[in-house]
Amino acid sequence: MSDWFSWSEHGPRRAAKDGIRARSQKGDIGESWWSQRFLAAMKEVTDAGRLSRGRSYARTGQVMDLKVEPGRVTSRVQGSALTPYRVSIELAPFSDAEWARAESALAGEALFAAALLAGEMPRDVEQAFAAAGLTLFPTRPRELRTSCSCPDASNPCKHVAATYYILAEAFDEDPFLVLAWRGRPRERLLERLRELRGTAPADEPAPAADDEAPSEELAPAADFWRAGPELAELRFTPRAAETPDAILRELGPLPDAAGGAPVAAALAEAYRIFTAHAERRAFGNAGEDGIADGEI
Repeated sequence: MSDWFSWSEHGPRRAAKDGIRARSQKGDIGESWWSQRFLAAMKEVTDAGRLSRGRSYARTGQVMDLKVEPGRVTSRVQGSALTPYRVSIELAPFSDAEWARAESALAGEALFAAALLAGEMPRDVEQAFAAAGLTLFPTRPRELRTSCSCPDASNPCKHVAATYYILAEAFDEDPFLVLAWRGRPRERLLERLRELRGTAPADEPAPAADDEAPSEELAPAADFWRAGPELAELRFTPRAAETPDAILRELGPLPDAAGGAPVAAALAEAYRIFTAHAERRAFGNAGEDGIADGEI
């Protein structure tokens, strides 16, 4: 073994330029529950002592870049050698059939679906995957395949461990990366949830061609906020929704943790009262429900 090889393996690391520096500079890395859950899973399937070796690498910006793809995370980590080491962390993505089960489970829980469609990761999302017979995070060492171009034979080496920590902080910023690693990009997942819950947007009409565009000139900017003579001719008839509690029906049955059926029934009645009151105010009469102002 040459002197250079011995130095490159055990000597001081080179300072990385423009690397990804962990936001957490002391204490635990990972702010959200899902990043902490990921690191906890890594400690279960890898040597926790070796995992901690990469913390200083993550905090000093030795990880040069990070890429998350279905089934694979790759990075370059600057070590003691002249060129960065190449790291790969592989986790088998779910098959289409497995994702179909998971999506059905997610869509079947109104709170899960509502949170995901709002861009949030439900705290109990693992329960939906468990109901589909799946585990979101690895539970056995053989589920993860890691490799690094460094000469260190330990698993994980500090370059792989540093990538774990930077990946955890990437999950903090975008929790949907957890699902993308398992094979479902964010937009595709949300599209499937909308389809399963029957809320996919209808096809919009094609825009008019340029030669069919209105030829009227726009009003001068100074007159934009002034009411024209057309306002006096404007007529409209407000009409209450036929189903005041449509949003509740869209969400589906509320879970027991949210109050269940009693809360759903109370909210449905509240929607009915609000709708009736708004209709009465619009038409200036008591309407057919006879609800007094004091009931609102």
